[in-house]
Parts: sequence; structure tokens; C-alpha cells
Amino acid sequence: MDKMKIPFNKPYLTGKEMHYMYQAIYSGKISGNGMYTQKCHKYFEEKFGFKKVLLTTSCTDALEMCAILADIKPGDEVIIPSFTFVSTALAFVRQGAKIVFADSNSANPNIDTELLEKLITPKTKAIVPVHYAGISCDMDKIMALAQKYNLLVIEDAAQAIDSYYNGKSLGSIGNLAAFSFHETKNLNSGEGGMLAINDLQFVKRSEIIWEKGTNRSEFFRGEVDKYGWVDTGSSFLPSEIIAAYLYAQVENMDMIQARRKEIWQIYYNGLEKCCRKNGVMLPFIPEYATNNGHMFYLVCTSIDQRTSLIDHLKNDGIHSVFHYLSLHKSPYYRDKYDGRELVYSDRFTDQLVRLPMFYELTNSDVERIIDSVKTFFKSL
Repeated sequence: MDKMKIPFNKPYLTGKEMHYMYQAIYSGKISGNGMYTQKCHKYFEEKFGFKKVLLTTSCTDALEMCAILADIKPGDEVIIPSFTFVSTALAFVRQGAKIVFADSNSANPNIDTELLEKLITPKTKAIVPVHYAGISCDMDKIMALAQKYNLLVIEDAAQAIDSYYNGKSLGSIGNLAAFSFHETKNLNSGEGGMLAINDLQFVKRSEIIWEKGTNRSEFFRGEVDKYGWVDTGSSFLPSEIIAAYLYAQVENMDMIQARRKEIWQIYYNGLEKCCRKNGVMLPFIPEYATNNGHMFYLVCTSIDQRTSLIDHLKNDGIHSVFHYLSLHKSPYYRDKYDGRELVYSDRFTDQLVRLPMFYELTNSDVERIIDSVKTFFKSL
């Protein structure tokens, strides 16, 4: 890697992607739901215990399928954290929902479960926890509230493949879940996503929505003698070329995960003393959660400090980035917002910085980044 430049992200190639894509192209079935789609489905269902999975063209599509399956209608309320990507909210806004934004907790950007119950009203239909950086939300508290108030739980597990809550795979706990295989994720297919279904009542309809509102999947299994338009839906399934690319990643998941977690630990060990000395927050992983090595971030003491750190790293040839802007303050939604102050969501918006994280970072690259961060804080 160029000594002068370390990018924020670089999609990892295992070496089998082109071979599998070639096979998919010459199989004669490249429009989707072919051999590699089925291989991916089988792997994820068996590995993580999902009742059923469906690959999608993006995590956004998977979330939109969740919103349709949850039968979200105009006037329904859906609770999501404000500190998340726009897709978390957009999927439900498109169905006419009112978004009720929740604050993050003080220790990490995940939804504050202590304040959650106060946000529930008779119009609440679903809670959508986001497992930020692949670190689990407190799912027992969320599931208990959902049971008490008869709500659906839809896990936004975009960053959370191969991460766990008290031994349970993230994405396997709520009624539904959505994953991302965007190029910045641990497993990538350029773009791509996956719907995980854990509530059997949604299985049959999910296939129909996935196949443009038709019962085409049942037809190809020989369960009906013809297929037609039976429900709403869209073209959510990816081409077989995307599935083939993804399967090459899936085959190497354990290796990819081991290396990413190793990089994460080098960061943590190298920066812990410096950050604690300077009042900078490190990633916090509760006892009930595991770390899947998706992201390494720091939370600076102010927006000015963060801006200066990003500039300092850039001058050192290191590309770091800030992350989400609180959705409750977004140009699209601020006029619709109820005005509650979300202190920690705004804090992470202003102060969180993500350091480079990808499989091909060498140990010397990581040490160089650590040294640059230390140099910055010594100069203050």
C-alpha cells in the first residue's frame, strides 16, 4: 500500500469472485434466485439460525420489505434511533409512518432502552433497533417492551453480520431483520443486502413481495400450476451475478472476521491509554454483546477537536470520516419533529470519527494511524 495514503475503506476480494460470476453467467440463469442465491440462503440460515433469508439488492430494499411485511400504514408510529443512516427511517416513511426518534445511550450510539417505553403510544407499530458498529442493543429490554405492547421488532443489522447478543445471532432475535453487503461492510457484494425472517407468519408473503407481488417462487417449486399478481411488492431480488460475488465472500467469512477483529484489537490496545488520558471515548461493548470488527471509532471531546483530528490525519495521508447526522435535525424531517432534545445523538453526530478499517490494512498501517492519532493529542 502507498506509504503516503491509507484509504478509509477498500473492498476485499477473496480471488473467487470472478470465477463464480463467470459460472453464474454461463449457467444460463442470471436474473436471480439461482444456484448462488440458494447457496447464500442456505449458508446464512444454517450459520445464524434465521428461519428464512432472502437476498436483496441492498439493505434499504430489505428494510422496505420489512415495512411492507409489518403492514405499516399512514399514521402508524415507528420508533428508531436518530443516529442512523437515512434508510432506517425512509423505509417506513415511504409507507406513511410517523417516525418517533429515540436518543442514543451515553456509552455508545445504540438506542437508549431506558427511555424507550416513554415513546410508545397506542399508534406505535414497531421498534427498529440499530446495532451500531455491529454491537448489539439491549435486546431483552426491547423484546420485553415489544411483548408488553404487542409491537414488532425489526432489527437494522446492516453492520452486524456475525455478531451476537448473549449467544444469539443479531438479526435472529426480532421478528424481522435487515443486513447490508455494501462495499464498506465485512462481507461485500458492491451493493447488496438480506432480509432475515424469524417470525413464520411472514415467510410466505415475503417471497411474494420479493418477486414483484407474484407467487412465482411457489410456481417454480411446483406448489402452484401458474403464477400471477397476488400482492404488493417490487423487484427486490438481486441478480445471480451479485449472489455469486457474495458467495465468494461467504466462503471466507471466518478468515475475514478474524483479521478484522485483530485489526480492531490493535487499534484498541494502541489507543486506549492516550484516549483515556485525553477524555476521548473508545468503543464500548457491553457484556451481553460481541464485536464483529466492523468499525473502529473514537468520540472526541468537541466538534472542533474532531474536525482538527480529521484534518491532521488527512495531512498524514490517512482518510478518516465522521458518520451520521442526527435524522431529527435533517432538512427533510426537522419540520415534522416534535422538538425533543436528543443529547447523545447530537453528541455522536458532532464528535464521532471513524478510522480506516478493512481487511488489507497491515499491522504497520494500523500502527502508523495510531501514531498519528497520538501525535495529534500530544500537540493539544
